Formats: sequence, structure tokens, C-alpha cells
Amino acid sequence: MTTITKAAVIGAGVMGSGIAAHLANAGVEVVLLDIEKKFADGGVARQLKANGFMDKSFAGRITTGSTGDDMGLLADADWIVEAVAERLDIKQNLYKAIDAVRKPGSIVSSNTSTIPLAALTDSLPESFVADFLITHFFNPPRIMRLLELVSGPKTNPEVTAKIHDFADRSLGKTVVVCKDTPGFIGNRIGNYWMVVAQNEAIDMGLDVEEADAIIGKPFGIPSTGIFGLLDLVGIDLMPTILRSLQNALPKTDAIHDYDAEPALIARMIAENRLGRKSGAGFVRLSADRKTRDITDLKTGDYRPMKKVESESLDAAKGDARTLMEHSSLGGRYASVVMEKSLAYAAALVPEIADGPDAVDDAMRTGYGWKQGPFELIDRLGASWLVDRLKARGLAVPAYLALAAEKGGFYSVVDGKLSCMLPDGSVRPVMRGEGVITIADLKLATRPVADYGCAALWDLGDGVACLEFRTKMNTFSEALLDAINAALGEVAKSFKALVIGSDAAVYSAGADLRVFLDTVEKGGSEALGKFIDKGHQTFKAVKYAPFPVVGAPSGLAFGGGCEILLHCDAIQAHAELSIGLVETRIGVVPGWGGCKEMLIRQYGLAGATRGPVAPAIATFNLIAPARVSGSAFEAQSLGFLRPADGVTMNRDRLLADAKRKALSLVDGYVAPEPPQLALSGPSGASAMRNIIEGEALAGRATAHDKVVGEALITVLSGGPKADPLKPTTEDEILALERQAFITLFETPATVDRVKHMLATGKPLRN
Repeated sequence: MTTITKAAVIGAGVMGSGIAAHLANAGVEVVLLDIEKKFADGGVARQLKANGFMDKSFAGRITTGSTGDDMGLLADADWIVEAVAERLDIKQNLYKAIDAVRKPGSIVSSNTSTIPLAALTDSLPESFVADFLITHFFNPPRIMRLLELVSGPKTNPEVTAKIHDFADRSLGKTVVVCKDTPGFIGNRIGNYWMVVAQNEAIDMGLDVEEADAIIGKPFGIPSTGIFGLLDLVGIDLMPTILRSLQNALPKTDAIHDYDAEPALIARMIAENRLGRKSGAGFVRLSADRKTRDITDLKTGDYRPMKKVESESLDAAKGDARTLMEHSSLGGRYASVVMEKSLAYAAALVPEIADGPDAVDDAMRTGYGWKQGPFELIDRLGASWLVDRLKARGLAVPAYLALAAEKGGFYSVVDGKLSCMLPDGSVRPVMRGEGVITIADLKLATRPVADYGCAALWDLGDGVACLEFRTKMNTFSEALLDAINAALGEVAKSFKALVIGSDAAVYSAGADLRVFLDTVEKGGSEALGKFIDKGHQTFKAVKYAPFPVVGAPSGLAFGGGCEILLHCDAIQAHAELSIGLVETRIGVVPGWGGCKEMLIRQYGLAGATRGPVAPAIATFNLIAPARVSGSAFEAQSLGFLRPADGVTMNRDRLLADAKRKALSLVDGYVAPEPPQLALSGPSGASAMRNIIEGEALAGRATAHDKVVGEALITVLSGGPKADPLKPTTEDEILALERQAFITLFETPATVDRVKHMLATGKPLRN
């Protein structure tokens, strides 16, 4: 693994400070400079407010300064990132100043997206040029996975390889190698798509609501659609970007077909309707701050937001091809925007990238599309698209015509996803070295066992992987049965088990409908049996005769958190949101969450502190349903232990979890069942004071107090608990079970569950 221990960022604006924050997230010591130190300090403050740090303490890894007084701080930096204004003269003068202080072999890169690398390095020393490249981050750097990497003909290949590896493994980026062309990949295609979608909607006189709905979900594009995205980016910024591209590209490029600043956009800029940053754009809050007003694309004036009514959307039922074929205004809009955008992308290969996979990676990770342009073309049908373009009188790119002839851009060859290149040859889709995904396994092999709601896969080297397949990976009786069956299969044929998948969500916990149906059909007795089954299953995970490693990403709530707490180890994606959130629906954790967090807190507190401190710490996590904002915060909260691992790149999570599982195999012995000294009445009194204080402050409702009392009983062991008489694991589970059933019998909890199912939001009753 490439090691960069110290980095520097020059320019503390939105992008520069975001890059600095994310370098700090990666454990790197960072220098952040701006013209004046106060601007660099402001950049750190901005990132603290914007959650640019995965843990607020990481801000302490950044040293701030000014370019006038503190350039010497760059002397021992391994990597120096320039993120200043997009002016060639400013950048080149800065490079000369950097070169005067940097150590030999240090890497220098620019975050530019508009100035060619050849222009940036013109007239600079060859020794500097050899260490220079472009690293184009997307905003916000912590969240957006795309990093476009551009090297010049004189860039040292080792420099490119080092940054590629570090950005992949340590920054968690999808690194896309681009050619030195205007806008690279993401912004070249993305901005063309945006101007087509914007101008065609204005010219056709669509409603903003319908345009966003049409150009969003049916094509796997974020729900912001086009006008929501323009409000987010900044309406005044788009004409500047588009003009820059138009100035840099030949008149034959299709981007010249559209006005960079149509009359409506010019009017909105003049009226300071710039989007979210000004509080008004295509959407604004109405005068009463309760509803939203929308810009009418015909008049340019605001009107109340209305429900989307679209004949084409109703007819398409989510199918993109049907939508584009519909004869209504909405169908014609979808057709012209996507046909032109997809054809544009096909016309740019190999100009901007060697193959379709780089383009698709860029649009998925830089613009949030579920499928990139070439994946979309394959979904629609390359031949179908060619016929549509011919009917519209548009040119058919040669690469697209070839795909129509060959049956598409992607295929499976020898069990590997492969792509066709512009010359007609086929190669495997590029993957990072050592990456393991369930999607790739599905192409190459069959699962060891298929349980319907879950599947067991062979990761190699004696490690199996259990993949959940339910909606949001929620737990049902069938999934609990699958876990038990998988444990039996692993015991016979494998050395270790990883529980994880490619899914965006690890597990949203137990299926609330299952709980509600169980109670309505079988009452408390049936609910008790379901809880018992969860206890038995999760204990089987904990005491399996082989190591079990949880590999969570996305969110792991409720039961999803609880199964992880029963694993021998966790290898978590850095952006993990984990928590025991059961109090939001009026119950307490019912599958060992209370017990496992008590065990963790006892370990953190140490035996000398007694039983009250762990009980209070656990109460303060569970009662307010605290969740982590990252895996690093999860460690500080106790959901992850110090020995648990964090993976920055989501694509590498299963491989890292497999590695951790193998590290536990030799000499593995299942843990001994714990016994805890619960705090009894003294701890209960301390926890009761907390909830009373929250109620007095207006932060705890009447039912929160009821739920809090039930939680206090579990964590303290009840009124008869004696700290001198250790409590067994099963005794704590019995307390959990009783508290869960009792609370589920209350009308207020049932109301919370039904409200959550209906709205997806907690009820404060």
C-alpha cells in the first residue's frame, strides 16, 4: 500500500478545504494554506460545519498558514495539491514558489477541471513536470467518489501509480484515468447533459416538477433531476462552465448547439435567484416558509409547487424505453435529452477515455447515475437507439453503430464482465487489484447455497460470505433460518465467514411489518417466539466454532447493528452509519443489543469504575437512538471495538473483511459467555435522573419516558439486581425480551410503528 504521511493543500475555498479535510480523514498530516491564515482557518471551520471530517477530532490533523509566510511548511510534504483560482498565471506563479521549497520527488497536482495539463506545465522545469499531474476531485470531496486522474507525457509513471494507489485505498476514490481534454470525462458529458436538459425544458415549456421527474428516476439519475441539480450547483455557475467548455472545444462539438445563458437564466441571475446558496432558484420556500414555490419556465415567475401529473410517466411505469417512445410532451422531452446525451457520450470515445467503463465509472461516481451512459445504452438497446437517432436526423457515432452490430458494449467472457473498445476488440472491465464483489462472483460462479432471501458465496481461501437479499436487508424469520443454515454449511466446508454484500444498505434491522403482523395474528406469545429465534440466531453467530466478520456499509440499524455486535470482528466501510434506533419506534433493542453494548462499555470503562458508568454510557447511546456519522465515530461510540477495521474504498470492503477473517483463523476459540455485574437500583436512579432531565428540557415525550423506564430495567438488571452477584447473558436477554413485549403491547408503541411504516419518519408521542 502506498504511504503518504504528509500532504499540503493550497487554496482553502470550498474544494481546497474539502480536499484537506478528506486527506485528514485518511490519517494524513495536512498543511492548508491560503493568501492569509484566517482564510485557511475559515476553510477548516467550513468543513467542520459541513461534515467534511469523518470525526471532528480529525480537524486537529490540519495545520493552517499563509502562502506569504508559511510556504516552508511544504518542505517535507509528500503530496502538494493546488486548488486556487482557475487562472493560468496564478497557478504557474504558485508552482514556481512550490518548486522552490518542495523536497525532491514530492508530488504536485492541480485540482483544475478547465485548464489543460500541457498549459499548466508550460515553461516549468522538467524535474517539476515529471512530478506533476491533475487530480480532479468532485464536490464534496468526502462524499463524491470520483477522482479524475490526468498525467502528461512527461509525468513520471511512478508518480501516477503512487497517487492512483493512495487515492484508491486511502481516500476511497474510484480513480478514473482521463485524457487531457476539456472537462475530462465527468464534466464533459455531465455539462452537456445538463445544458440539453435545461434548455430543452425551457424551450418546450415543461413544468419544472415534470422535467425533474422525467429525467431522474426512470434513468437512474438522482431525484434532483435537472433543475434541482442546477439549484444545488448554482445557476450563475453553469453559464461560466458552459462558456469555458465552448471556448475550449471546436465549433463542431455538439455543446455549441445550446446557448450557455438563455434569457430565463440571465433574468434569474440578474434577480439573484442563484439556487440554494441565495435561498431562491428554480425552487424557493414560500412566504409562509411552509410550502415551496416553483419557477414557471414559460413566464419566469414563481407559482406554488404542484403535484406531478405526467401522461408519459404514468404510461411508462418506470421503464425508460417506454417513456422515450411516448408521444406526449414529457416523452418527447425524455427522448431528445437522453438520445442526444447518450449519442454525445458514444462520440467521445476514444477521445476522452480508452473504453466505456471509464466513462460509466465517472458518471456513476461523479454525477450519481445508477448506470453510466454505455450501461444505459445497453439497457435501452444499441440498435434501438441507432434507429431513434436516424429517425431524428442525427448523426450516429461509429462506436455506437459498432455496438449495435455487435449486440452492445458489455458482455460476459469467461465469467468476467468485459467491454468492447472502439476498434471492436474486447477486454475485461477494469477492476482494482484484489477487489472482490458479489456482482463479479455471480458472473463467474454459483452460490454455495441459495436460500432465496440470502446466499452463501465462496470468497476463496476457505472463507465464505453470507449475502442478505431482502428489501433493505431487513430481518424476517426466513432470513434468520438462512443465517442458521449458512452457519451449518460454513462449519462443514469453510474456515471463516464474512457477513456482507454489495448492497448500499447493510441492514435496516427487523422488518417492522413482520413484528406488527406477528403481534396482530399471534399476540405476545408469537412475538416472544420471534424474539427467541433472533436471540438463538445471533448467539449462534457469536459462538460459532469459526471466526465471523461483519462487513457493513451504508446503514446498520437495529437488528443490523445487533448482528454486527455478535460478530468476532467488524471490517466497516468508513461511511458507516450504525446505531440501535429501536426507541424511535417505542421499543428497546430486542436481539441482544442492550447486552452487547453493556459488554463493550464494561470493557471501555474498566473494572475499577464499577457497574454504574457502563450502564449510563449504554443508556446515553440507546435512549436517544444515537447513530454514527462514520465508522470512526462508531469506534468512539463503542459500536466498533479498537481492533475492528475501517476500509476507505467501498469496493475493497469484502476483500478486507476476508483478510481480517483469515487473520483470526489460526488458534481460533469461540468466546466464553460473559457474566456482568449489573448496577441495580443505584444505576437505575442515575439513568432515571437523565430521562427526567430530558423531559424537563422538552426533549423527551411522555412515551419516551415509558420506553426509557423499560430500558433502565434492562440495563440495571431490575430492582432486585445485586452488583455483587454476576448476571448471565441469558438473564439479560430475558430482560430485553420482556421489555420488548411489554412495550409492543402499548398503543403508543403500535402508533409509532404504524407511523414509521406509513411515513418513514418517527412519531413523537
